[in-house]
Amino acid sequence: MGNLRAGLIGMGSIGRHHARILSSLEGVTLVGIVDSGDIEKPPAKEFSSLDELLKQGIDYCVVAVPTILHAEIGLYLASQGVHALIEKPITDSLDSAVAVSAAFKEQGLIGAVGHVERFNGPIQQARMRIEGDQLGQIFQIATRRQSPFPARIADVGVVKDLATHDIELTSWVSSSFYDSVSAQISHKAGREFEDLVIVNALMDSQIVVSHQVNWLSPFKERSITITGEKGSFVADTLNGDLTFFANGNVPAVWEELAQFRGVSEGDVVRYAFPKPEPLRAEHEAFRDAVLGLSNKIVSMDEGVRVLAVAEAILESAKFNSVVHLQGNMSWN
Repeated sequence: MGNLRAGLIGMGSIGRHHARILSSLEGVTLVGIVDSGDIEKPPAKEFSSLDELLKQGIDYCVVAVPTILHAEIGLYLASQGVHALIEKPITDSLDSAVAVSAAFKEQGLIGAVGHVERFNGPIQQARMRIEGDQLGQIFQIATRRQSPFPARIADVGVVKDLATHDIELTSWVSSSFYDSVSAQISHKAGREFEDLVIVNALMDSQIVVSHQVNWLSPFKERSITITGEKGSFVADTLNGDLTFFANGNVPAVWEELAQFRGVSEGDVVRYAFPKPEPLRAEHEAFRDAVLGLSNKIVSMDEGVRVLAVAEAILESAKFNSVVHLQGNMSWN
């Protein structure tokens, strides 16, 4: 069997990384690229339109264009019988996301959303260890995701862009879905869309969740703390680390020290595990899904559910209310 033939639409900040990986991905040939600008040293033949690319005969396409174009391109690829990996969020609105997901289903195509954080080593490890009952019952998940504003983002705010990472990974590691959300947003930099959000949420499994996300910090932070009955995991997806803090089981006998360290201490372990590039792992999973070898992708249905939570967050902030999501939207 020959290589899968892939195309890429968009060579912006993330598109360049997609191109780099597609150019070296085993079992895949990058046939061509479509971009509205001039590409310096393109890694594959450049085409002026999607139709020209499709004429080359491709099996799947990676879509890395502004979010407002996701629905239009996704629906067209589905109509042409082409599998697609669409960068997150799946689209800019829930209605169009549902339409895109349905179109791929109707055509019997593989459709995935580029929620790359799922493929980050600490998140994979956390999910595996939670399934192995290392934390016992999960009580709380708290995330912090902040950085300077990325100039490339102009069509959505921090909720639909950055916060969707935390929505997806929180649901996935906990095998739960959001039951209700309450949020506050701010526009501190004078842009059309929000650049700061604080979210409090409750999962259908009764896990309490909080998200702190902004585009205002002068530094990058990507931290996820998962607290359960046996201790806590702290995942740092910038550095690829997962640390386990066990509940205290050794009493503190030095009274003065106990004032600072607590009345007991538990073991602290930073795990060592293989750390492949998350984006490459995402591409490998999608390639294997197209080949029918596995189903480890973030499906379009999951992408729709993430966007439903994002829109509920924005609704909560707009009306200063708690928004309840449908309880029957189970997480796969």
